[in-house]
Parts: sequence; C-alpha cells; structure tokens
Amino acid sequence: MDRLNLEEQRFFAFKRGDRLAFESYFDTYYGSIIGFCIQFLGDHDKAQSVAQEAFIKLWLNRGKVKKINGIKSFLYTAAKTQCLDVLRHQTVTAKYRNLKLHEKENNLNAEILKAMNFDDVSFQELEALVDKTISKLPPQCRTVFLLSRYESKKNKEIANELNISIKAVEGNITRALKIFRIELSNYLIFILFSISSFLL
Repeated sequence: MDRLNLEEQRFFAFKRGDRLAFESYFDTYYGSIIGFCIQFLGDHDKAQSVAQEAFIKLWLNRGKVKKINGIKSFLYTAAKTQCLDVLRHQTVTAKYRNLKLHEKENNLNAEILKAMNFDDVSFQELEALVDKTISKLPPQCRTVFLLSRYESKKNKEIANELNISIKAVEGNITRALKIFRIELSNYLIFILFSISSFLL
C-alpha cells in the first residue's frame, strides 16, 4: 500500500472521529505550530496554549476539512487568528492600565490639594501645577512616586516590583520631593508637609 493511500486512510479515519488519527496529526504538526505562534507572541507558554487551542478547534471542526492538506492550512489559520486575538487583548489591557493610571494621577492631585484647604481659585491653579510637576518627574521617579502613594507600597515592595535597590527607591522619592519644592516654591509653606506625609 503506497504512502498516498495511507495518508488517505488516516485522513478519513480522522474525519470519522478516530482519536488515534487525530493524535498522529497532533504529533506531526504540534511543534511547528508552537514555533509559528512564538513568532507572533514571543512567549513559549502563550504559544503552547494557542497551539493547543488550534488543535481543539481542528477536532471540533473536522467535518469541515475537505482535503488532506486542509488540516495543515486549518491549524495555521486558527493559530494565526488566535495569536492576533491575544495581541489585541494585550493592547486593550495596556490601554486600560494607562487609563487607570491617569485616573489615579488625577485623584492624587485632588487629595493633595484638598488636604491644604485652598479656596476654589487657588485650588484649581495649584491642581494644574501639581499635575504639571508630576508629568515632569523622570519616568522611574514618577513610577516610584505613584506606587508609593496609590498602592501604599513599602520601599522594599517597590524595589522588588521594579527590580531596583531600596536605596534607588529612596533616592527617587527624595528626587521627587526636590522637584516639588522647586516647582511649587510659591506654595512651599502649605505643601511641603502634605507632600512629605504622602510619601512616608
């Protein structure tokens, strides 16, 4: 019996729901599908998960595969679609996190200013100045500042999360204080104690 007939037998057995035939296709294509997914995702675990999902879809839709070479085509198409879905989800998640961070920055401004009991005009003026000052902080300095305030994280926790030393955390907090002192010098008497208390 030639190779073509063996392939046909395996294909029709798979179409009938033969699990051994399905497993043989799994053994044949699984590694290459993972490699294909890694090119999209850059993550072996996620690529493995997507590849497994592609084979589940193949099994559930085996009746729709009309030709032997349609199996490989189905798997690569399903894997590509799933990879794109994963990438889109990551993009949406990142945008949501950025939005939440922006909201938290606004909340921080409000908390600082309310603690100082300024009148409405002064409050609005200083709120804009605080927001501008936060935006001027160097990226890592700003991140440390926000983690310290929003999530009430200790210096050690921040150091572990950002993979930096505790001294680096302390240095960034000190740096943030210096920048606030310069930018908010006209309100220094009212704001120094408030800013300092938020960072303790």
